[in-house]
Amino acid sequence: MNSQAPPTALSRSLVFLMAATTGLVVASNYYAQPLLHTIADRLDLSYARAGIIVTTAQASYAVGLILLVPLGDLLERRRLIVTMMLCATGGLLFSANATSLPMLLAGTAITGAFSVVAQVLVPFAATLSPVANRGKVVGTVMSGLLLGILLARTVAGALSTLGDWHTVYWVAAALMVVNTVALWRLLPRYRQDTRLHYGQLIGSIAGLFVRYPVFRRRSLLGFLIFAMFSVLWTSLAFLLSAEPWAFNDATIGLFGLAGAAGALAARPAGGMTDRGYAGRLTVIGVFALLLSWGLLGLGGVSLIALAAGIVLLDLALQAVHITNMNLILVLDESARNRLNSGYMFLYFLGGAGGSLASATAYDHFGWNGVVGLGAGLGLTALLFGWRIQAMESVNNTAARSG
Repeated sequence: MNSQAPPTALSRSLVFLMAATTGLVVASNYYAQPLLHTIADRLDLSYARAGIIVTTAQASYAVGLILLVPLGDLLERRRLIVTMMLCATGGLLFSANATSLPMLLAGTAITGAFSVVAQVLVPFAATLSPVANRGKVVGTVMSGLLLGILLARTVAGALSTLGDWHTVYWVAAALMVVNTVALWRLLPRYRQDTRLHYGQLIGSIAGLFVRYPVFRRRSLLGFLIFAMFSVLWTSLAFLLSAEPWAFNDATIGLFGLAGAAGALAARPAGGMTDRGYAGRLTVIGVFALLLSWGLLGLGGVSLIALAAGIVLLDLALQAVHITNMNLILVLDESARNRLNSGYMFLYFLGGAGGSLASATAYDHFGWNGVVGLGAGLGLTALLFGWRIQAMESVNNTAARSG
């Protein structure tokens, strides 16, 4: 039986809670990034090996997207969300007690896999929201997710300075417990009526890629833009901890505040997509992503250029990402969790690849190698974005004339 709550059930306070939850839970995958140099020193690791921590977080997140997020189309949402939150908390506690790289990777993998609960919340918000405001609601919830990714670095840097790198995991686990209690009390019950069993749900994701060209194109674009994001943030701590900057963990974490400006693009991007400007926003966004690497390339000599490049990259990424999400989630209302699962699987697969390639590039070629890698991805995304805009414009024109 479908126990869907009416759109009025999605109050402002509930939207805020969902946005805060996505931010908190996704942040769990990024606390290590500004601390990679510290963890490398404490555990006697090379930068390339330390980068495996970030790769593990994103790869396990990608696996969770395929294996766990589709459960949102099968199970009662509130119970599923709370259970996944508790499992993610368990992973944080495992990391908080880690004394070796394998132990930290195990905790990271557990947290990464179950923190995909954020991707159950996004289509849930879309389901509960009125159609006219859906883009803005999704944008608001997704802004919480991006803020979590970026502010995780600031929080992690500060807590590491106050204690050590374990401290952030203890604090994060405590906050997750409090957040889980709030979700249990405030989320409405909802279960979607589906005749598919679990195996069919997982298999049907491939069918959705075949059925919807927009889904394929936007997912590949998501792969490219998040790869760029990970290329920057994986190696940024290495750059800032080395000469001439030689910053400590807390100062490195503050650069997350510059990236947090990207969250400002979420609601406007959602609104522009609602008004039919998705193609134009896509081209502008991918062009800005490429431009950002020109500024980031000066990061070894200018902090102002580095900060400006971070702001531009994160604003542009958020604009393109929110546009992708809004176009995908309207394709099939009965399969929103699976559409979200497939898109975010490729999105974080790009992130995992970008992290691994970035750490390797920095180890061999320094910051210039990282910038070259990011710029190459930016050019590829720009060419592909132009192609997408042209194809979707033709399809929209045909649909209107038909």
